[in-house]
Amino acid sequence: MDLQLQGKRALVTGGSRGIGKAIARGLAREGADVALLARGEEALRSAAAELAAESGRRVVGVRADTRSDEQVRDAVASATAQLGGAIEILVAAAAEPAGFAAPPQLAEITASHFHAEMDTKVMGYLRCAREVAPGMTAGGWGRIVLISGLAARQTGNAVGSMRNVAVAALAKNLADELGPQGVNVTVVHPGLTRTERTAPLVAARAKAQGVSESAVLAQMASGNAIRQLVDAAEVADVVVFLCSPRSRAINGDVIAAGGGAPRAIHY
Repeated sequence: MDLQLQGKRALVTGGSRGIGKAIARGLAREGADVALLARGEEALRSAAAELAAESGRRVVGVRADTRSDEQVRDAVASATAQLGGAIEILVAAAAEPAGFAAPPQLAEITASHFHAEMDTKVMGYLRCAREVAPGMTAGGWGRIVLISGLAARQTGNAVGSMRNVAVAALAKNLADELGPQGVNVTVVHPGLTRTERTAPLVAARAKAQGVSESAVLAQMASGNAIRQLVDAAEVADVVVFLCSPRSRAINGDVIAAGGGAPRAIHY
């Protein structure tokens, strides 16, 4: 299937590593020119050079902290200039993933922790959408995909659940506002996902528990219906489709990409 992404201009936040980088790679391979947004200059340069060499497309880095209105505004302006036109696709993935550290319990949740999480993942996503939306609506077409997470559907991480539910609420509001102008907004909920962080984490857990790395991987995968750890590239496949003109029928909705939640029915 031709996803009709050739020559589209995309901005991927959190694009220098993990799921964000996998999504940027998928978009570039489909023919899009991509700007990666992240805070680390060295990681940005390395990722941009790697993806450009792989895909033959223009891949550039723009440094920004999405907690800053000014930095987001400047980054979008820089991406627009470097890619030669308005951003047509935004994938927002700039947030610390859940699942790699034990979440704080009730007595441990501080105001600073709560506000930092919400500012990064919810307000940060909103800042980015706010900057790219005028260019999309002026052109009559756009795609915004917000990367959230399955903590929205689970207990065990109060702040993680709240921030991810808020992302879904943000997406639906944006979809209703921007949809009539040709801009679709969707959410993808990854679950526990294999990224470059996974191998050292597995090795450390195996050593601490005195078991094999394969046993740790099986334990990590036991929470989904396919009993295999989903790879970042597999999440990216879902996102890249949502970024394409082919996805017009999907707007304001959430798609889970975590291998299936056993025994749960979502409708």
